[in-house]
Amino acid sequence: MRFRTPLAVLFGACIALTGLLPAARAQVPAQAPDFTGIDHWINSKPLTMQQLRGKVVLVDFWTYSCINCLRTLPHLKSWWAKYKGKGLVIVGVHSPEFDFEKKTANVEAAVKKYGIGWPVAQDNDMATWSAWNNRYWPAEYLIDKNGKVVMHHFGEGHYMETENAIREQLGMKPMTHEDMSAADLSKIGSPEMYLGSNRVHNMANPIPPLMFSHDYKAPARLPLNKYALDGRWRMSGEYAQLTGDKGQIRLHFQSGKLHMVASSAKPVTLSITVDGKKQPDVTVHESRLYTLFDSNDYRDHVVTIDVPKSGFRAFTFTFG
Repeated sequence: MRFRTPLAVLFGACIALTGLLPAARAQVPAQAPDFTGIDHWINSKPLTMQQLRGKVVLVDFWTYSCINCLRTLPHLKSWWAKYKGKGLVIVGVHSPEFDFEKKTANVEAAVKKYGIGWPVAQDNDMATWSAWNNRYWPAEYLIDKNGKVVMHHFGEGHYMETENAIREQLGMKPMTHEDMSAADLSKIGSPEMYLGSNRVHNMANPIPPLMFSHDYKAPARLPLNKYALDGRWRMSGEYAQLTGDKGQIRLHFQSGKLHMVASSAKPVTLSITVDGKKQPDVTVHESRLYTLFDSNDYRDHVVTIDVPKSGFRAFTFTFG
């Protein structure tokens, strides 16, 4: 199982359970492991590291509902556009966090939606992830023309350093200007929060999560970085599902932007209120990341999410 800690906010990565602290990071292989146990390839026929000898390769571990991964995509797209004709190959290894991310149709839809043109390997069993001893989304590994790992970076940021490492391997001069488009994570005061019973550390309800439907009552006041359910919900390992006719989620967070990984069997329109002010409604259907609040106000906020009918599933809150 995977979760995100306050440490992850510092460098913008979702961290696997076995990678809680920097000291716990597994050693990066010196030589690039092959793509192992891949279920499906998108934008490419199956590739091997041997086939890619003579190319500079950037392996990007990602998953399509991870906000950190999505914020990295514009930089990957820029490098792909500038250097694919000069000998760079990017391979996205899609290693899923949730079961819905294992569905090929969902991954293909995400690849199309975000305009990803490079090869994507669907690593549903986390076999390639394990071969690399990886622990993070996103994780970037740069491989030289002889298959040697020459650089790695976990999480967001360090884009100019990564691009200059790519340029060096391609025999090009380094860039000298700083990339100013990277997200500023220093203002975010909330960690990623999970609503499934496997990782429910930020739940404020006094009743513990249960594997069958239960009537929850949200407390009148929420501490910072706590959420609460109201109404009849059923907890599974990965999500909380509304089983009553209507329900509510309240959250006290510190960030300017709030996202939720969610889905619904049938389209459901959420009513969103932040600090008592009505926000645009959000309609949820397919399993993906939805933006609930988008501002430049990084103070504490309390959001109330009204869900008008059963079938809605909430997986995580993430912040930007």
